[in-house]
Amino acid sequence: MKKKFNPEAMFLGKFNSIQSVIFAMVSMLLLGAVAIVTVISMNYTRTSVFDNSSLYTQTIIQQMNQNIDSYIDYMENISYLVSSNEDVQAYLFGDEPDPESRVRILNQFKTILDSRSDILNLGIIGENGRMLINDALRLTNPDLDIHTQEWYTNALNGSASSYLSSSHVQHIISGERPWVITLSRGIRNKSSEVGNQKEGVFFIDLNYSAISELCNQSMVGNQGYAFILDAEGNIVYHPQQQQLYNELQTENISLIMGTDQDTVLFGKGSGEKLYSISRSEKTGWTVVNCVRVEELLRKSNKAQSLYVLVAMGLMIVALFFSRFISRSITQPIQQLCDSMERVQEGDFSVSDIVVESQNEIGSLTKSFNVMTHRIQELMEQNIREQEAKRKSELKALQSQINPHFLYNTLDSIIWMAEGKKNEEVVLMTASLARLLRQSISNEDEVVSIGQEVEYARGYLTIQKMRYKDKMEFQIEVDPSILHIPLIKLVLQPVIENAIYHGLKYKESKGLLLVKGFMKNDNAVLQVIDNGVGMDEETLAHIYERHKVNYQSNGVGVYNVQKRLQLYYGNEYGITYESKKGEGTTATITIPGRQEVKL
Repeated sequence: MKKKFNPEAMFLGKFNSIQSVIFAMVSMLLLGAVAIVTVISMNYTRTSVFDNSSLYTQTIIQQMNQNIDSYIDYMENISYLVSSNEDVQAYLFGDEPDPESRVRILNQFKTILDSRSDILNLGIIGENGRMLINDALRLTNPDLDIHTQEWYTNALNGSASSYLSSSHVQHIISGERPWVITLSRGIRNKSSEVGNQKEGVFFIDLNYSAISELCNQSMVGNQGYAFILDAEGNIVYHPQQQQLYNELQTENISLIMGTDQDTVLFGKGSGEKLYSISRSEKTGWTVVNCVRVEELLRKSNKAQSLYVLVAMGLMIVALFFSRFISRSITQPIQQLCDSMERVQEGDFSVSDIVVESQNEIGSLTKSFNVMTHRIQELMEQNIREQEAKRKSELKALQSQINPHFLYNTLDSIIWMAEGKKNEEVVLMTASLARLLRQSISNEDEVVSIGQEVEYARGYLTIQKMRYKDKMEFQIEVDPSILHIPLIKLVLQPVIENAIYHGLKYKESKGLLLVKGFMKNDNAVLQVIDNGVGMDEETLAHIYERHKVNYQSNGVGVYNVQKRLQLYYGNEYGITYESKKGEGTTATITIPGRQEVKL
């Protein structure tokens, strides 16, 4: 045979050993190393950028917290200067309100209000009902019970020098309900007989302008923002006002309050956020900076894009270089692997593989061809021996015929002939002939279920004629299973067993029912009788060879079970269900789809 010109095989022939091929593949390993280095570099860059960004945001938020503490310190100084003023003592706790002290206090209030746009309200309130708020021109809310306000009661009754509230609605000025943060301080009555007892409160209502400015100055990124929580997790400040007014909290406050870390991640994908947390011992507030992770990693993404472009360039070069080499190496190996898989599945038609390579792959292929030829010969020999053994055993089991049935049937024919019952003689003789033909014929090992049912019908006809009114039979077989192959002489022995062990000893008329149907892709034949039934001991030994009475059981249950399992497998065969005095059900199960074994 003339060989076809194969340039790839000619090139592969230059590699006289697998080692030379492996040497050629080192170049591909280098590309793999480049890819690994690229991935590591990308991960390192991403991690480094993220860590640096996290450290930066943490530094920013700590500075922001310090600025807020300084701001609160300044407000506390104002509250101290005002509350410790002698004019405040004279106005609040004197026998009568001092008009001059009132004027000086109001002037001081005006100076503070004019210089601080972040102060919305300030004032002094005494337990005796005296008060001065702002310029004393705006009316106070007559419906407000001052003792229900936390900022007032905490400052008056608390042990701390000052109290800082969370965000709340201030009701003290009539017709106004602004959201504020209140800094309040208790005022002690120095002239009290009880002894320096708090009998008044100074308060400052702060709007969000100063805090907002501090937070906005420390934003990280274009989308970053800061917010403040109090010790209970309530929002003190948030740039999105609906967080305050509508209680629409999109932040994971429970995560922030529950962690002891300085940074924490929340969310997944593009919505992932980095919370940088700083807690103030002075105010009890938690200052949080929130920034999207994807924004922090924007610089990292640019570097990673560069890495990807370089790696793609190297990969393109590698593809052109490795294509020819890889095909030269893998094609004969793949051919050999495909052949091995087909041989594993039992197909030996591919045992002659042609590989033109002269290296180790060529030698391995030749050895494989020799091995598969030898395995095929051994398997064919084993199959022939096993098939011969199986057929011999099956024919031996099939040849076990009960002569007593023949004698009894022939006696019945003679008796009916003497009684000139010609029609019954003809019917019984024809039925017997069909049974004998089935039993002794060695031509067909397998028949259809339809044929087996007809043989059973002939046998039942004979038994009905023998026992006359002692038994009736019915055959209900689904036509859809009549074509399914079945080894012969299966149904008749089971019917014989049911008659001799069930119906024969029944005092009244018995009924034997033969049913056939499909179940779970299996063909099922059932022989059901309402005879005397079997006890548990008999049922337990029904499949045992030496426990069967062959004189009355024909080829026997053991014989049928053995043949069914020999032909179809151990998962098929006969199962019995029986109750003493009620009857017995024998169920024969075979595969619904099968190939006829020759």
